[in-house]
Amino acid sequence: MLRTLSIRDFVIVDAIELEFAPGFTVFTGETGAGKSILIDALALALGGRGDASVVREGAARADISAEFGPSREAQDWLEAHEFTNEEGGVLLRRVIDNAGRSKAYINGSAATAAQLRELGEMLVDIHGQHAHQSLLKTDAQRTLLDSQAGLENETKAVAAAYKTWRALAKQREDFEINARNVLLERERLEWQVNELEKLAVKPGEWTDIGNEHSRLSNAASLIEGAQEALTVISEADNPMLSQLSALTQKLSKLADVDAALKPVLEALEPAAIQLQEAVYSLNDYLGRVELDPDRLHEVEARLDAIHSTARKFRVAPEDLPAELATLSAQLRQLADASDLDAMRAQEEKLKAAYLDAAETLSKGRAKAAASLGASVTAAMQELSMAGGRFEIALHRCEPAAYGLEQVEFMVAAHAGTAPRPLAKVASGGELARISLAISVITSSATSIPTLIFDEVDSGIGGGVAEVVGRLLKRLGQDRQVLCVTHLPQVASQANQHYQVSKSSADGKTVSQIEALDAKARIEEVARMLGGLEITATTRKHARELLAS
Repeated sequence: MLRTLSIRDFVIVDAIELEFAPGFTVFTGETGAGKSILIDALALALGGRGDASVVREGAARADISAEFGPSREAQDWLEAHEFTNEEGGVLLRRVIDNAGRSKAYINGSAATAAQLRELGEMLVDIHGQHAHQSLLKTDAQRTLLDSQAGLENETKAVAAAYKTWRALAKQREDFEINARNVLLERERLEWQVNELEKLAVKPGEWTDIGNEHSRLSNAASLIEGAQEALTVISEADNPMLSQLSALTQKLSKLADVDAALKPVLEALEPAAIQLQEAVYSLNDYLGRVELDPDRLHEVEARLDAIHSTARKFRVAPEDLPAELATLSAQLRQLADASDLDAMRAQEEKLKAAYLDAAETLSKGRAKAAASLGASVTAAMQELSMAGGRFEIALHRCEPAAYGLEQVEFMVAAHAGTAPRPLAKVASGGELARISLAISVITSSATSIPTLIFDEVDSGIGGGVAEVVGRLLKRLGQDRQVLCVTHLPQVASQANQHYQVSKSSADGKTVSQIEALDAKARIEEVARMLGGLEITATTRKHARELLAS
C-alpha cells in the first residue's frame, strides 16, 4: 500500500507531505483546488509522462516521492533488477526540472521512466475521471475484457502469430506480382556469386600475396644486400668477425694487466656471438631467396585479377570474401522465397498456428464475458438500475491481430428491453454508473494493493451516490482505496478524509491539503451538501451521513 507521498513545486503545490493508512480514503475540496493534481503527481512518480509545464512557476524543479509497503510481486521485481533496500519497502522518486529534463529513482538508485512504469503497475491501479468515455471505444472494451480474464499472454501470442503469418502472406503476394523482377534479380546474383567463387579469394590472401609480390619483385636487391652483409662480416679479406676476434684476444691479455678493461671485454664477447648468429641467419636466408620470374608473373596476374574484380564489385580487395558471403546469403534467401509451392505450404502452416492461438483466446473471452456480464448486472441492481442487464457480445470477424471477434459491451437499462450497444443506449448518468460498476468489479479481481478512483462518480447523485460510497468502502476492506470525489455521500463513507484547498500569496496560487478530524469532517461534508453557506440544517445532515 501507499505509505507516504511527498510533493515539491508541482503545478500549484508548494510542499506537501502526506501519510496514508489502509482502508478507504477520500480527497475533497472546491473545484480547481488541486484534488486531481495529487493523482497527477503520483502518476508522475509511477513513470507517467511529464514536461517542464508541471514545474511550479518560479521553481527550479518538481520533485515527487512515493513510498510503498512491500508486496511479494514488487519485491521479486526489485530483486530481479537489483533495486532492493534494507528496509524492504519501495521508494519511487521523480524529478523534472524547468527545462523538461527528467530523472527517476527506485530506492535511491537511478532508474528509467519505463522501469518506474513497470514497477508502478504492480503497486497502483488508477481509474481516471474520464474512464467511462473510453468504454465507448471497441478497443478499450476488448482490452478491459482481456485484462479482466488474465488473457494478456494469449493476446500477445495471437498478435505475434498474426504478424508472422501476414508477413509471409505479403511476401508471397509480392512474389506473385513481381515474379519476373525476382527472376532477374536471382540471375544477377547467380552470375556475381559464380564469378567470385571462380576467383576464390581467401580471407587474408590479399595481404599475403602483396607481401610475396614485394619479396619476389625485389629478390635481386635482397640477395645482393644479404651477400654484401655476409661478406663484410665473415668473408672479406679482413672481415669484422676476424677483427673482433683479434681485438678480443689482445684486450684479454691487457685485462690481465689492468682489470679495469674487463667490462670492455665483457661487452665485446656477446657482440662476437651476435655477429656469428647474423652469419648463420644470412646464410640461411641466401639459401632460401632466389630469383623466380615465373612465380613473380603468377603473383602479378593474381593481384591484377583480384584488384580488377574488387573494382567491378566496388569493394576493397580484402573485402571480396565477405562480399561473396553476403551475395550467397541473398541468393539463398531469394531461392527460398522463389519456391512458391513451399511458400504457400508455409503460409498455410502459419495460418493454422494463428487460428489455433486465436481459438484459444476466443474460448477464454467467451468464459470471461459471461462472468463479467453477470457481475456487472448484479452491481447495476445496487446502482438504481433495477432490471437492467449488462452483456458482452463477441461478434465473429475476419482474422485480425486481436483475434477472431469484435468485443462489444451491450446494456439493457431497464427490465423488458433488449440489450443494445452501450454507446447507443446509455445516458451520461447510466454510463457513469456502469463504468463504476465495471471499475469496482475488475479492481476486486486484481492483486494490486492500491486502487485510485479519480472522480469516477461524476454524473451520479442522490441515493446512488450512497451506494457508490458503500461499494468503495467495501473494496477498501481488502485493499487501500483512494478516491477523489465531489459527492458528500461518498466522502461520508471514508475511513480517512483529506480536504484540498487553495490560497493566494504574493500573486501566486498555492494548493494545500489537510487531514480532517471528526469535527472538520462535519464542516466539509456540510459544505459539499450546501455549498458556500453552511447552515445548521446542512451540518445536521452531514452528521447523519457520517453516522450512517
